[in-house]
Amino acid sequence: MFIDVAKIKIASGKGGDGKVSFHREKYVASGGPDGGDGGRGGSVVFQVDDNLSTLLDFRYKKKYVAPDGENGMAKRMKGKDGADLVIRVPRGTIIRDQKTGQVIKDLSDSEPFVAAKGGNGGWGNTHFATPTRQTPRFAKPGLPGVTMEITLELKLLADVGLVGFPNVGKSTLLSMVSAARPKIANYHFTTLIPNLGVVRVGEEQSFVMADIPGIIEGASEGAGLGHDFLRHIDRCRLLLHLVDAAGSEGRDPVEDVKTINAELAGYSEFLAARPQVIVANKTDLLGDDREPIERLHAYADEMGFAFLELSAATNQGVRELVMKTWEMLQELPPVFVYEPEFVPVEETVTERDITIEKVEDYYVVGGAWVEKIMSSVNVDDYESRMYMDRMLKNAGVYDRLEQMGVQEGDFVVIGELEFEYVH
Repeated sequence: MFIDVAKIKIASGKGGDGKVSFHREKYVASGGPDGGDGGRGGSVVFQVDDNLSTLLDFRYKKKYVAPDGENGMAKRMKGKDGADLVIRVPRGTIIRDQKTGQVIKDLSDSEPFVAAKGGNGGWGNTHFATPTRQTPRFAKPGLPGVTMEITLELKLLADVGLVGFPNVGKSTLLSMVSAARPKIANYHFTTLIPNLGVVRVGEEQSFVMADIPGIIEGASEGAGLGHDFLRHIDRCRLLLHLVDAAGSEGRDPVEDVKTINAELAGYSEFLAARPQVIVANKTDLLGDDREPIERLHAYADEMGFAFLELSAATNQGVRELVMKTWEMLQELPPVFVYEPEFVPVEETVTERDITIEKVEDYYVVGGAWVEKIMSSVNVDDYESRMYMDRMLKNAGVYDRLEQMGVQEGDFVVIGELEFEYVH
């Protein structure tokens, strides 16, 4: 089954918590803090795999979670890092943010891509020892991982795309010029999925050709099968537009070209502007009647398209088409690669990270950064409370409270803790 769009949820691992521990050894007095750091959480990594050609696996599994890092241990031992979760996808897969549709990464190269980085491990209490604070009884928790809802979209990487109505000979042509063996039969929609073939021109000279299911009128609005696969010719550098020159199904060849190009324009104006070669196929059925070919040639000249005659069934003109295609590809830019658009929210301390509002007689301090600080505080330990006090003061929380009119003795709620404000 060919699946080219999938929606999944990914989550990197949480960093392990730092350890609060003190050295205990016979004959060693006051060994001091020896709590180790937590391990880093596992990251979610995407890797291109050329043995894959579909996103079928993502139809059955929708959630991918990397393991957490282990907590720190005594004797300054660091917790084990969480293993990275490697997700393999076909080349040409685009990762998009599900909410905005913005491109996060175009996986057209072979470099692994870290989509969700694991949270850093928290510091053990060893890091908080100072000459005046020799027994710190607090440590930092590990940072949370990143959770994202993304869309995977496969856009085939092909130099040349075959377009046209159903049953005009696209699959036959692909089978003649490459080792691909698509299903061929004399009825509509024989091709149900895109087929790729490598066309050999000469020694170390080749290009990739894609046979797309036949497009019909209304395809850009969802009619027929072609609309599902128009995305796969988005990247093609050149379009070979096959036309049934003999009109064997009762259609006019010139009108066929106009209809298909209108559908391409309805899907994407950039796709409609792609260089085209009008290929008059099934010329063997015309006999001595050259009128349809002359009309097609005249229309191609009018639109600025190259024009070739072909009989894929008898191999007439096939080699000429391959050489013309190769010649044109040498002058065209490389396969299009989408640039990233999505910008992740940085986890930095800004005013937006700290919220202060007055609810009845209480001043409520919240925000992601505040929650992170409070999660590392041991309220039973004096030095830990002093650490919290310094962090809140340096972040400007106290200044903002006083600007809002807080008075001595007023109640302030920070996280799950309630305090009396003291100047």
